[in-house]
Amino acid sequence: FVGNSTYLDDHGPPPQKVLPFPSQVVYNRVGKCGSRTVVLLLRILSEKHGFNLVTSDIHNKTRLTKNEQMELIKNISTAEQPYLFTRHVHFLNFSRFGGDQPVYINIIRDPVSRFLSNYFFRRFGDWRGEQNHMIRTPNMRQEERYLDINVCILENYPECSNPRLFYIIPYFCGQHPRCREPGEWALERAKLNVNENFLLVGILEELEDVLLLLERFLPHYFKDVLSIYKNPEHRKLGNLTVTVKKTVPSPEAIQILYQRMRYEYEFYYYVKEQFHLLKRKFGLKSHVRKPSPRPEFFIPSPLETEEPINDEEEDDEKWLEDIYKR
Repeated sequence: FVGNSTYLDDHGPPPQKVLPFPSQVVYNRVGKCGSRTVVLLLRILSEKHGFNLVTSDIHNKTRLTKNEQMELIKNISTAEQPYLFTRHVHFLNFSRFGGDQPVYINIIRDPVSRFLSNYFFRRFGDWRGEQNHMIRTPNMRQEERYLDINVCILENYPECSNPRLFYIIPYFCGQHPRCREPGEWALERAKLNVNENFLLVGILEELEDVLLLLERFLPHYFKDVLSIYKNPEHRKLGNLTVTVKKTVPSPEAIQILYQRMRYEYEFYYYVKEQFHLLKRKFGLKSHVRKPSPRPEFFIPSPLETEEPINDEEEDDEKWLEDIYKR
């Protein structure tokens, strides 16, 4: 039968699509903190669960002018919901420009480990075999490409000193110029944003637990994520993103890095402590692997999470509800 439909006459307009809550999620991924592994998972999950994965090909512009912020926020906010937007970009305050503040998620890692991964990735890429390091650093001179990591640190080359070592905190502090300056102001603002705007900031060293909590908090995005992650086929893809030709600096060089990155470490341990508290609340134990041998003065030993506790004052769902209301 071909003709005019009588559906609207008989039934009225079709019901509106009921969106899951939250329907706007931003993963402003920190470089060299497992983000390519997570994006691989998100590609699979977006097809499986039908959410809109909005990615960006811009990898090297994390700081934006006011106009660039407005334009990006406008583009993100008009994406079809539910969406998950992901890009290497410092924290954006949507409400400052009249937009609805999305739910933020992120993952960080031990700052020295992140720095070393980035240092060698820029030079030698990863196991995928593509010359992606050449694409990212096309003008790097050969003597710079093969610069010994110890020389870089001990002789205070720009790449191995501040402000370039002040890398993780600006992702959480935001776009304010002072967020780029190593110091207490940026550190405290980053902590405040973690508390007020991020649903979850996980630790790469405990990625499986991060995925478990993401599945719990955002099931319409992350349902079955752990089983996909543990699938041997996915593991093969993930292994290809491991940086090659990494070497470990001398104890003296590591100690210098640690001193230069003291604000990064204060932030890292703050986030780690919050993450462990979250795990305890949801009954997850921390199974911390034995750390590889390294100088005792380098980093305090990892925090061991206590046994799960019962919190009778506030049940899990109420706690989640409160976070969503922030």
